[in-house]
Amino acid sequence: MMNQTKGESTMFKYNVRGENIEVTPAIREYAEKKLAKLERYFSNVPEATAHVNLKVYSDKTAKVEVTIPLPFLVLRAEETSFDLYGSIDLVVDKLERQVRKYKTKINRKSRERGFAFEAQPPVIEDDLDENNGQLEIVRTKRISLKPMDSEEAVLQMNMLGHNFFIFEDSETNGSSIVYRRKDGKFGLIETDN
Repeated sequence: MMNQTKGESTMFKYNVRGENIEVTPAIREYAEKKLAKLERYFSNVPEATAHVNLKVYSDKTAKVEVTIPLPFLVLRAEETSFDLYGSIDLVVDKLERQVRKYKTKINRKSRERGFAFEAQPPVIEDDLDENNGQLEIVRTKRISLKPMDSEEAVLQMNMLGHNFFIFEDSETNGSSIVYRRKDGKFGLIETDN
């Protein structure tokens, strides 16, 4: 069973979906109220949609996934617990920690470099279901590469919960990739242009 509701606050719009659960007004209001706490960390940001996916499993655990694509970063977190409201609280706490860590690091780097942090267009995703011969590409992502150093790229990668991140190296102006190694450390791939 899929249920979808939409709501609004001052900055975020909400797209709350439920899988194996009905999204009641109480659940929707609780999620919106908790996520609205994140708005205080941003100013002069165009309206953004917070995508909230709620799923209840057969073992009665509740998983909450939140993705908020903003012009200069994508916030994403997920949490699972035996209480839906508890999962919402945990995911909002995780997102708040990510935002504080990101803003602190960016503000410090901006002061060191003597320039203001500028907004970056969000990632644009297109799902494709085409079969290209023997290889089937099931998803295509188009990204705008933001100039940054490898340390900031690792931070972005961690915030997105990915194992790799592509970026424009601010020192070389070339495309680079940071990735998480099997030993938990990070690697950097630089391209020759």
